[in-house]
Amino acid sequence: MLVKETHVTDHIMKIYQVHRTMLRRLSISVVKCYHVQTASYSSHAPKVAVVLSGSGVYDGSEIHEASSILVHLTREGAVPQCYAPDILQMHVINHRKGSPEEKDKRNVLDESARIARGQVLPLSELSSSVAQAVVFPGGFGAAKNLSDFAVNGVSCKVHEDVVRVLKDFHKAKKPIGLCCIAPVLAAKVLGNVTITLGRKDDGKGKWPHAGAIDAACQMGANVVEKDVNEIAFDDKNLVVTTPAFMYEGRFHEVYHGIGNMIKKLVELVK
Repeated sequence: MLVKETHVTDHIMKIYQVHRTMLRRLSISVVKCYHVQTASYSSHAPKVAVVLSGSGVYDGSEIHEASSILVHLTREGAVPQCYAPDILQMHVINHRKGSPEEKDKRNVLDESARIARGQVLPLSELSSSVAQAVVFPGGFGAAKNLSDFAVNGVSCKVHEDVVRVLKDFHKAKKPIGLCCIAPVLAAKVLGNVTITLGRKDDGKGKWPHAGAIDAACQMGANVVEKDVNEIAFDDKNLVVTTPAFMYEGRFHEVYHGIGNMIKKLVELVK
């Protein structure tokens, strides 16, 4: 009886080994097929650089704007790659309290990796030769880390790599997208460019950052007023902008406006 049971067990093990081998071969074939399809898709999909400035509205990139940009880029068939300068933040803000953490210091590149799921490169490596377009989310990081606009306004200085990237993509006639406060970067660097920073305050408190409009005009930009779901398109300079959280709106309103910006940006690339 023991002999028969051993024989049956051996037979079952042989069947199991055969099936396991077949499954392994099938899995390898599926993986190979997937990689071929992915490589084919990626080789034709437009590559778009996303320049981050940290993680968090008060001292870095506005997270919901950055996330919306990444979602809409992949939905439109583009391949995003995040970049950020390898520098210290201007300061660190406790987002719950709204006050600075005096003893805390954080790196913009490291903080941006939180949004990029670790896939972020130094901004020094970005050029128009590796991407067909570039996008800048807003958040105070654009005015504190990518520039010092938050401190010096019209007389602000823009980080040297941001200046280089904007001029490089502009010269290469590749589209540039900016939202929220980030369009002031284009105003300062490119000068005579059409952008939007939303609308001037109508007394309802829905446009609390409208003072940036006057500053951008003094920098030489042509600022047009747009609602949160609208975009401004400068067809001469290939610059696309949308107000985003310059408006005290709801998340889906900002998401929708950014979607319109990205759709236009990808259309220009294609």
